Order: sequence, then structure tokens, then C-alpha cells
Amino acid sequence: MSLASPDASPRIATLTLNPAVDIACTAPSVGPTHKIRTSDERLDPGGGGINVARVMHALGTDALALIMTGGVTGRLVEELLDEEGVRWRSLPIRGRTRISLNVHDRQSGLEYRFVPEGPEIGQDEWRHALDLLREIEAEWIIASGSLPRGVPVEFYADAAAIADRRGQKFVLDTSGPALRAATGHGIELLKLSLGELAFLVGAEVGGREQQEKEVLGLLRAGAARRIALSLGRDGALLVSENGITRRAAAAVTEQSAVGAGDSFLAGLVLGLVRGLGEGEALALGVAAGSAAVTTYGTALVRHDLVEALFRQLCGEPAS
Repeated sequence: MSLASPDASPRIATLTLNPAVDIACTAPSVGPTHKIRTSDERLDPGGGGINVARVMHALGTDALALIMTGGVTGRLVEELLDEEGVRWRSLPIRGRTRISLNVHDRQSGLEYRFVPEGPEIGQDEWRHALDLLREIEAEWIIASGSLPRGVPVEFYADAAAIADRRGQKFVLDTSGPALRAATGHGIELLKLSLGELAFLVGAEVGGREQQEKEVLGLLRAGAARRIALSLGRDGALLVSENGITRRAAAAVTEQSAVGAGDSFLAGLVLGLVRGLGEGEALALGVAAGSAAVTTYGTALVRHDLVEALFRQLCGEPAS
């Protein structure tokens, strides 16, 4: 099966309220006091929805990235998106877009991730984002990432309700109180990690049987129409009215976990958008997430690698 894009791409918009300039680099070792000399530096436009849009672009489907940006760092995010050919629309803010740092320690093999909380958003600024969602022309709205300071916890619930009223499919990947507040508000697809699942159900979640039980319980309670649970090296599962689908992880050499969850979500939604069955769509999500961990940097995937992993997961011979 080919991942070639269909002739008419659907209208997809991603929403990133707290984007970042992502700096990734390597160091001989990381320790206190002394200067740490780095190398292999790269800059990426980062943040959940941005990462999803970048992966979709790499896989041949256009997505419009709606982004809250401010200051010189916000302009840098826009410039980096332009360099990659990803379409964007800015929701200007008075604060400066944050900068995050990912350092790979070559001696230990460990990765250190420094993620600032970002700017505070004014009421007029987050209300502008909701107003934009009331008029944006898109079939799918993918909201991914944390809420910045100043944005009410109900923001994603309001965004999901707006999309539902307009007949749009709303996809959400977030955490904490914003996640809890949004469930049950017309979400088409809710993407969870194991930690986020535990947060929602109020208890640690054990093995395969309990994972499926808890996710199925959320589905039946109306949290979303579909729920995906990403499990890292253990693959992923997707639950809907059609039942439970599981996929094992692809066999790859892991370099960095940054952007893997966003890449998984991009592949999964792309599979659903292109009309694949849920098993194949989940395989595409796992393939994209697996491809992301093979490189340093944020949401970096190669189309040929994703396609090869997708064929492998679906049991098809390599082309």
C-alpha cells in the first residue's frame, strides 16, 4: 500500500497555543559548573500542532498551522515554517514565544529536555483564537499542546464544542486539567499517553487488559468518539465503536523521543483522513512515531522511512 497523497487534499488545520523555537544539540557530557560545549545544533519550529503539521507536510498532505506567536522568537518560528514550506497563520500575542532546549549526552546516552512555561496570554488574545475557530474553513481541527498561562482550562472544551457545532472533526492531544475539562465535548479523536490515561481515571493503569478496559470505559462515557493510547516501545491502541485495535511498535534504533507523540498523532489522523481502516490508520501512526525517534530534533520524519515501516507493520513486502 502506498502513502501517496490523494488528488484532493482535505482541509486540515492544526492549533498551537504555546509554540516554541526548539533547539536540539549534542554534548560530550552534561554536568554542573563547567561550560558544556555543544555541537550538531539545529533549530526547529516546535509545539504540538506545529509538529503535527510538519509531519503531515513531510508525508505529502498540506495542513494549515494556526499559531500564537510573539516577539522576535515568534518571527523565527514563522521563518522556520516558511523554510519547510508549511503554511501558517499567526494569532499575534504581546509576549515572546518561548525557546526550548534538548541536549543529548553522548557519554551517558541520556537526553535532557528543558521546556519553559512560555508567555502569559491575555483574555483578548485567547478569545481571538476562539473567534478564528468559528470562521476557519477546515474539515479537521487538530489541537495539540499545553495551554499557556492566562488561557482558561476550559479553552479546549470550548474549541471542541465550536468544531462540533460546525460539523468539523476535532482532535485533541493535551494533558492535565485542560484534558479533563475537554472530554465529552464532541471530540472526534482523543490521543492519550499512559500517564494521561492514569490522570483521567484516577489510578495507575497496568497491563494490556486494564489499558483496554479503562480506555473503553472512557469511550462509553462519551469522552470522545475515538480514543488512541500511545504506549511508546509497546506500540499503541485505538478504541472506537468498531472495537479495539492494537499495533506493536516498529523495530527501530531510538535516538530521541522528542516529537514522537506528535508524529504518531499526525500519522494516525492522516490515515483516517485518507480513508484507511482503523487498523491501517493506527499502523501509519505507529510508523510515523517510530520514524521520529530515529533522528535528533523535533518531528523529523522521512517519507520513505515511514512508508517502509508502515508496510512492515501491515505485513506487506517492501517495494
